[in-house]
Amino acid sequence: MKSVVIHANGEVAVEERPRPSVTQPDEVLVRIAYSGLCGSDIPRIFAKGAHYYPITLGHEFSGEVVACGDGITDLAAGDRVACVPLQPCFTCEECRRQLYSQCKRYQFIGSRSGGGHAEYIVVRRTALFKLPADASLLQGAFFEPVTVGLHALHLAGGCTNKHVVVIGAGTIGQLVIQCARALGAASVTALDINAERLTLAQQTGATRVFNSAALSAQEIAAQLHDQRFDQLILETAGTPQTIALAIEIAGPRAQLALIGTLHNDLTLTAPVFSQILRKELTLLGSWMNYSDSWPGVEWQQAEALFSQGAITLAPLIAQIGDAPQFAAAVSALKGQPMQGKLLLNFAAH
Repeated sequence: MKSVVIHANGEVAVEERPRPSVTQPDEVLVRIAYSGLCGSDIPRIFAKGAHYYPITLGHEFSGEVVACGDGITDLAAGDRVACVPLQPCFTCEECRRQLYSQCKRYQFIGSRSGGGHAEYIVVRRTALFKLPADASLLQGAFFEPVTVGLHALHLAGGCTNKHVVVIGAGTIGQLVIQCARALGAASVTALDINAERLTLAQQTGATRVFNSAALSAQEIAAQLHDQRFDQLILETAGTPQTIALAIEIAGPRAQLALIGTLHNDLTLTAPVFSQILRKELTLLGSWMNYSDSWPGVEWQQAEALFSQGAITLAPLIAQIGDAPQFAAAVSALKGQPMQGKLLLNFAAH
């Protein structure tokens, strides 16, 4: 089978690898349809951030079941599935409390083990979410990134009637904008330094947008003055500057959900830090996308939102290509962020 393989020197190569097979009762063989590149994959490719090399990445994928182990009764050949990449142990105290993201013995598909940038993969049954009949395989490849934002909304107690502010209008930001609007937010504001992303945010549901490269935090806060109460700020960019910005523009007793992963040290000035205290802000760390009733309410919400037609994907996609096209597009990033989602397409084969 074809596999897009990452080597330690940053080389992205299409290679022939042995097709896997089911060997355990709880395993499933899946033929990949679509597999997306996540922003977290970029340092794994270009900054030696993977656990081992060579590695096949890919944790945002969909596909069709080819074969199941003898112990599986709720899936059959031909069923369409999405990847649930976290594989907790399910036995530790954290898991027994359904705090799956806190499991210390977890595995992760496409990071700690091979992923979906290949024609076939064998995974445990717990790594698959069965897609409803009205969900497409392309939508299936977006279930995982959609649930990242939904997890933060879940931790914040939902967003109904709240003034939601999304800092960072990349793929996760664009998806959470759509989710917040569909789930009853009173308003949805997007901040970014990229004018094209802000235009897209307006198209996907943001009621207001601000270019934080052109406006100061004080100017943005003034514009948001009438929306300063019942405020939920979602930080998805993962930079020291945007975290400080989130604190500075926050209203009284605002909730601040931190989603973006930092790759540089965070230093807050004393005046910025004091605003956390003075405004009595609530800071929420949001890690991955799982909750009770594995894989969690977020996945059920994603299913419902896709079924309702509340999530639009086409404007978020930069390229869908076969293995050589995908490998070339990934290589061309040279370590820089994606400007739109890159997807590997095996569905037409």
